[in-house]
Amino acid sequence: MTARPPSPDPRPGFVPATFLPGRRRPDAVPPPAGSRGVRPAPRPDDAERARLLSGAHHDPHALLGAHHAPGGVAFRVLRPYARSVTVTAKGLRAELIPEGDGFFCGVLPLKEIPDYRLQVAYEKDELEVDDPYRFLPALGELDLHLIGEGRHEELWRALGARPMTHQGAAGTRFTVWAPNALGVRVAGDFNLWDGTAHPMRSLGATGVWELFVPGVGEGELYKFDITRPDGTHTLRADPMALRTEAPPANASVVHVSRHTWRDDAWMARRADRPAHAAPFSVYEVHLPSWRPGLGYRQLADQLPAYIKDLGFTHVEFLPVAEHPFGGSWGYQVTGFWAPTARLGTPDDFKYLVDALHRAGIGVLVDWVPAHFPRDDWALAEFDGRPLYEPADPLRAAHPDWGTLEFDYGRTEVRNFLVANAVYWCEEYHIDGLRVDAVASMLYLDYSREPGQWTPNEHGGRENLDAVAFLQEMNATVYRRCPGVVTVAEESTAWDGVTRATHHVGPGGFGGLGFGLKWNMGWMHDSLEYVAKEPVHRKYHHGEMTFAMVYAYSENYVLPISHDEVVHGKRSLVSKMPGDWWQQRATHRAFLGFMWSHPGKQLLFMGQEFAQGAEWSESHGPDWWLLDPSYAAEADHRGVRDLVRDLNGRYRENPALWERDTAPEGFEWIVGDAAEDNVFAFLRFAADGSPLLAVSNFSPVVRSAYRLGVPSGTSVWEECLNTDAARYGGSGVANADPVKARPVRHHGRPASIEPTLPPLATVWFRPG
Repeated sequence: MTARPPSPDPRPGFVPATFLPGRRRPDAVPPPAGSRGVRPAPRPDDAERARLLSGAHHDPHALLGAHHAPGGVAFRVLRPYARSVTVTAKGLRAELIPEGDGFFCGVLPLKEIPDYRLQVAYEKDELEVDDPYRFLPALGELDLHLIGEGRHEELWRALGARPMTHQGAAGTRFTVWAPNALGVRVAGDFNLWDGTAHPMRSLGATGVWELFVPGVGEGELYKFDITRPDGTHTLRADPMALRTEAPPANASVVHVSRHTWRDDAWMARRADRPAHAAPFSVYEVHLPSWRPGLGYRQLADQLPAYIKDLGFTHVEFLPVAEHPFGGSWGYQVTGFWAPTARLGTPDDFKYLVDALHRAGIGVLVDWVPAHFPRDDWALAEFDGRPLYEPADPLRAAHPDWGTLEFDYGRTEVRNFLVANAVYWCEEYHIDGLRVDAVASMLYLDYSREPGQWTPNEHGGRENLDAVAFLQEMNATVYRRCPGVVTVAEESTAWDGVTRATHHVGPGGFGGLGFGLKWNMGWMHDSLEYVAKEPVHRKYHHGEMTFAMVYAYSENYVLPISHDEVVHGKRSLVSKMPGDWWQQRATHRAFLGFMWSHPGKQLLFMGQEFAQGAEWSESHGPDWWLLDPSYAAEADHRGVRDLVRDLNGRYRENPALWERDTAPEGFEWIVGDAAEDNVFAFLRFAADGSPLLAVSNFSPVVRSAYRLGVPSGTSVWEECLNTDAARYGGSGVANADPVKARPVRHHGRPASIEPTLPPLATVWFRPG
């Protein structure tokens, strides 16, 4: 291990002031007796020495380490606080001459540079270590070329902290991109947060700094001490850190993954069917609050079983990447490459993903490339100037969240984000990325007033750099990661969000290349409708049917997400009007309508059992509502039972998912029964097999309600009824198959007359 000498103040984040040239440290002594035969080394000029001591030297290896010199080999070591430094090698032991300011130097009468080590003596300790400045760069030319081109798709293997064996020595290679820095030093536990002894070298025009530090390994804390262009210092977490300290601490952690994956069967089959043509129902989870107090491994013991029991095909996690403020729910990311340490280690998170896969559940994560927070230890003005953010303050400042936007036009920044998307899919076996706030990326005038934004080169409002980034990200992920789906949270009518990147649309842009898109319009309109009293719904009937006007313009997900059940919006069941029975009934009817409507489904935790309170990240779902000791427990259990059956029937009926993105997979039976608050439509599987969904959003029973149906089917059987008594409903049902008669209705050759329960959705399939 590298020396850990006493320090005046070993606090993480503390960087002692550097000593100026010519000033001797208190521990500097005259040449020791053991240095006989060691001649003084030529002293560097004061300017170079000053740059090295102040952390502003671009090539410390040129001064430090061993170099051929007149009369032998010159050794120069910088070890603050050391009492002595001795060079040792086979047949060699020579104590170097102290020069002050922590320098120890000397020329030995050697013909070749030996394979040497350093014996460093402190006041109470004496350690034998390898000299970091005897090693060649541990980063290859190909890596540097790809970084410079912005095309390093495995960037996490090149930058950051990587434990390795280099030139026969075990240690860690530290690399960081900081092109504006005058110098960079690595500081950490291993040098008591004084980076003076560990300046890094600049690797040319790439802006990458590198240092291999022998003896530093897994679990060590570190940061980069960056000398800004104005000469001041800033101590920064590693932008590429694969592991971090648990907040509020923010140091980076040297990490080695030791997880052995056991999800081979899942990974082999996940690409068998594209997401838009497969069953896809998503349970959205905020991991820290699903069961407060549980870590990743404890969640792995409970979450997969719960989701599997309810029949969801996928789980989606609110952002898991490290973030300093828990109240942001993960949407203000500082550690883009590290799962939050609040819940465990990176391998613990892999264990959770592995457990979900082995339970047959796909895993999506929210991914946030739209912005990052301004914390002064993270990405903001990382090396003293705007780097990850645009130089123009108006372009850099995100108007809604007090954060900074990424500079998508800079190749290295775009590479950082594209490789990050690949990283989560490859290293953590993530099956999908839900990309947050896409609209804020696409428009230069997003939430900005006139005068607060500058048009693009064509005079338009589109952020051309962001478009190119999203296209590259999607194309790269789909090429490298078969079976992965990307999902856009995009709230505007941008053309071609889920169109292939090489297909140019009417607006002149290629598609963005996403696999799916959240249908924010459907969500807003449908929630507006069900929030109305039934007597007023007839005036808002079109809000439930309008989505079918554009349903096939994109590949859609129907989201009832966390955003809809916080900040005064109320929980899903609490949005519904009427007494408690009517609220639950409408909640159930709405879920039945949602699961049968074209598009995939997403439901946020707590809504599967009709939680009445808004979600709060401080305590999570109100699980006590399902406790048998609670008087109304059956009310909530009934809704959860319905969700389980919705997912089960959904999987069993390809008509509900196989042709989600094809117009021939849907037909209205009646979409204009506004006076009745009734909606009825057919869904068709690829082989033409139909399923009939009928929703009655009135609190009255409609007996013998005639509906036109296709010919060729003599009876229709009720396969799901949200009014069933076991769900907490009134039990109005079509117990016997409903016969089709040759009576034309709704433009069809035959019709049926089922009973429609109050505030309910009923599914029928041919008997």
